[in-house]
Amino acid sequence: MKKSILFVDDEPKVLEALQRSLRPMRREWDMTFADGGAKALEVLAAKPVDVIVTDMRMPGMDGCRLLAEVRTRHPRVVRIILSGHSDRETILKSVGPAHQYLPKPCDTETLKTTIARACALRALLTDESLVQVVSRVESLPSLPSLYSEVVRELESPYGSIQKVEQIISRDLGMTAKILHMANSAFFGLPQHVSSPARAVRLLGLETVKALVLTVQIFSQFPEARLPGFSIEDLWHHSMTTGVFAKKIAKEEKQDPHALDDSFMAGLLHDIGKLVVLANFPDRYGEILHRVRETGASMWESEQAVLGTTHAQVGAYLMGLWGLPDSIVEAIAYHHCPQDCLGRSFSSLTAVHAANAFAAHAPRREEMEGIPHLRMDYLEALQLAHRVPRWREICGELTREEDAP
Repeated sequence: MKKSILFVDDEPKVLEALQRSLRPMRREWDMTFADGGAKALEVLAAKPVDVIVTDMRMPGMDGCRLLAEVRTRHPRVVRIILSGHSDRETILKSVGPAHQYLPKPCDTETLKTTIARACALRALLTDESLVQVVSRVESLPSLPSLYSEVVRELESPYGSIQKVEQIISRDLGMTAKILHMANSAFFGLPQHVSSPARAVRLLGLETVKALVLTVQIFSQFPEARLPGFSIEDLWHHSMTTGVFAKKIAKEEKQDPHALDDSFMAGLLHDIGKLVVLANFPDRYGEILHRVRETGASMWESEQAVLGTTHAQVGAYLMGLWGLPDSIVEAIAYHHCPQDCLGRSFSSLTAVHAANAFAAHAPRREEMEGIPHLRMDYLEALQLAHRVPRWREICGELTREEDAP
């Protein structure tokens, strides 16, 4: 079935250019072009739309007002801004209802890829409760600017390690955080790291990129506090899970890309908790109360209270940001890997095991009955016999961290 895409811009020439460039997509998309916000709302009222792509600056009803109306009237529609405004973060702060942002000028392939990704994600959102939760989110975090700059530099044909080092060095807070992590027991580097340049060279570009993204996401939630919930504890658990996941993937002789994906997925696996906490503090208090009173897990309590989980919310956000499918998959299924169609070791496997170990002290002697570790899933993958070894190597890392 074709996906329905609505493009909105007050400039006729822009709409004509979009029609020409996207003509090859007519077999996959049912495309409609509206010359303003009022016309767009008429289209939305007349037929189902999967994705709306709108300009920001338009006379009468601008993109901000339009998307606010879309969010209220048609919450299931994926909302994308296509704007020539130079300050991306200013736009995303003023346009809370937007899911994604694309700068003008935007090449056709980027536009097609972004819309196709949004459609694929929407196909995953078949659960009514998840759709409702995401549509009500007011402060969906924006893709961090420093991370975007680092990624652009890495993808540039003229990119270099030196330029990445310079980008990170300009942000004193990020520099301090990266150096703190580089010198922690998590990475076990043999020498003290005193500069971003040294950190990049010793840890590797992909590891530093993952740290930059995670640090900047966490920084968008400075006031997310609730009794019984600690942002600092979540950060430590996320770091531990990332390091464990990469170690497990390495033990299973995965390629370098899989190691990097496992590390980043481990860092980001619980990012949905911050989104849910910031947007639904009262419901989250109810979730934490249920955990304490019933002994149920966090994600089981989320499912009971919200009808969805932080894993699904986090995966939705990371997918919109364009992270690789392997990372999005690992985040989405890290509590229920048996629901994933994959039937071989992947980043999901590494993150699932790492999350269980990080939460339940792998340095301890007991090997049986690890809460939340799905042995049926591991047995189906013929990997259950590897659990003792995985716990052993994660335990070694934990002992190094605990050492004075």
